[in-house]
Amino acid sequence: MANPLQEQLLKAGLASKKQAKKAEHEKRISRKQNNGNSSAVIAGKAREEQAVKDQRNRELNRERAEETRRREIKAQVKQLIETNRLPKDDRGEPYNFVEQNKIKRIFVSEEMTDQLSRGQLAIVKLGVGYEVVPGKVAHQIASRDKEAVVVFHEKP
Repeated sequence: MANPLQEQLLKAGLASKKQAKKAEHEKRISRKQNNGNSSAVIAGKAREEQAVKDQRNRELNRERAEETRRREIKAQVKQLIETNRLPKDDRGEPYNFVEQNKIKRIFVSEEMTDQLSRGQLAIVKLGVGYEVVPGKVAHQIASRDKEAVVVFHEKP
């Protein structure tokens, strides 16, 4: 027997060998049951951690997909503008417009000024500059990115 208290109780006659064996047996059984429960608890914790990890991975994948979609839309808008932009006339008349409470100016021909005011043409933002595009293209751009279209006098 490794328990000094148990040995002292046996020597003093306060406990019998039968009681000591019974106590030792109960101790072993309780240890085994705790080990069984702890493995179940550990497995439950592992499942919870895996579920949290899976949820986080799904969220990250959703964010990546959203970012990819935004980049694709920006690329589509850029391509639409670059392929359909009309040439500017630096010697033409200035066309003033407002963007974010600031007055901006672009030089276009007299005919383009008239078409801009009738809604046949639109001014769109490309990078830091501005381009003039046909009204149909402005509708396509607005369906993808409304903020890219700066001036478009649509007919109601």
